Amino acid sequence: MTAELFDPWSAEFVARPYPAYAWLREHAPVHWFEPSRQYLVSRHEDVNALLRDRRLGRSYLHVASHEEMGRSAPPAYQEPFWTLNNNGMLDREPPDHTRLRRLVSQAFTPRRVEALRPVVQRLADELVDAFVAQGGGDLIAAVAEPLPVTVIAELLGIPEADRHWLRPWSAAICGMYELNPSRESAEAAVRASEEFSDYLRGLARRRAAEPEDDLVSALAAVEGLSEDELIGTCVLLLNAGHEATVNVTGNGWWALLRDPAALAQLRAEPELLPGAIEELMRFDTPLQMFERWVLEDIEVRGVPIPRGSEVALLFGSANHDPAVFADPERLDLRRRDNPHISFGAGIHYCLGAPLARIELASSFGALLAKAPGLRLEREPRWKPGYVIRGLEALEVSV
Repeated sequence: MTAELFDPWSAEFVARPYPAYAWLREHAPVHWFEPSRQYLVSRHEDVNALLRDRRLGRSYLHVASHEEMGRSAPPAYQEPFWTLNNNGMLDREPPDHTRLRRLVSQAFTPRRVEALRPVVQRLADELVDAFVAQGGGDLIAAVAEPLPVTVIAELLGIPEADRHWLRPWSAAICGMYELNPSRESAEAAVRASEEFSDYLRGLARRRAAEPEDDLVSALAAVEGLSEDELIGTCVLLLNAGHEATVNVTGNGWWALLRDPAALAQLRAEPELLPGAIEELMRFDTPLQMFERWVLEDIEVRGVPIPRGSEVALLFGSANHDPAVFADPERLDLRRRDNPHISFGAGIHYCLGAPLARIELASSFGALLAKAPGLRLEREPRWKPGYVIRGLEALEVSV
């Protein structure tokens, strides 16, 4: 077995990356991967430390130009995507990130999120009731996808008639976060970025003139938040909240259906659900890789990594590190010590984590209660993407 097992463009690897991770952790915990020109970092201790290390950043443009970092500027046709992306807080660094996160937190408050709990539960119940009534089908299309999109749309205040655009826009934009995206993927992301930005700009201006009880209105009223930053924030909330929650749901149910004893345990002891959700996030992580730029020379496990390099922090590997998790290949719904990093760490820790946990508890809880006979109809296939990793469909009967 060699490092060549790490092949993020291979369907076999995407379906089962964990053996390659195990080899990397043991033999090459910091490994130069020529195809994507990144240093792969696979151990939990290192990934966790680098997420908090201010010598790395999600961007480098606050300290240097593309040329100064030895990089080429993105092609001109991609400008709409990068303008949108760079105005979200995820790709900003202090002091801009600090300012943005503080401003957004004024509107995206714990109280606002907690107030969504009954709404989320009602939506989950309605989706699961309809799913059960039709005898099952594709769990992802019927439950996992519509729930977080509807919740984010409710939160933002996007009218119901416009919500059908959100999933296609999100999917197209997120295609750019894969390794070495194709020209076709990039062009789709650019189109979606233009359309989504134009839509949100119009909505924000209407809400600024006539505020309603929604997050877009609240953000439009925040002093110091530019219109472009408001748009970048809304798109980030949709993309991050939607993609991760969908994949935790699909990957999680696939893990449970492959482990009848664990599923029976959860059905018999629904009080295990909060801890089970954390374990499902650890066991088959929805975001497998998170990238950072090296802003000044560093060394990790004796490997020098020069300024201008990119490191690929392997969340899926870190969450299976036996140095941190006892018997990591086992789905243990009673796992007590579970410092998974599926939501990240440091200043970029996921702002939407509390909302994601509410959504997951609601949908898993509703399915456990209302579909006690839920069973797999056919083995699913994985989407081709590796960075944001999830199933194409999950066909089940109830």
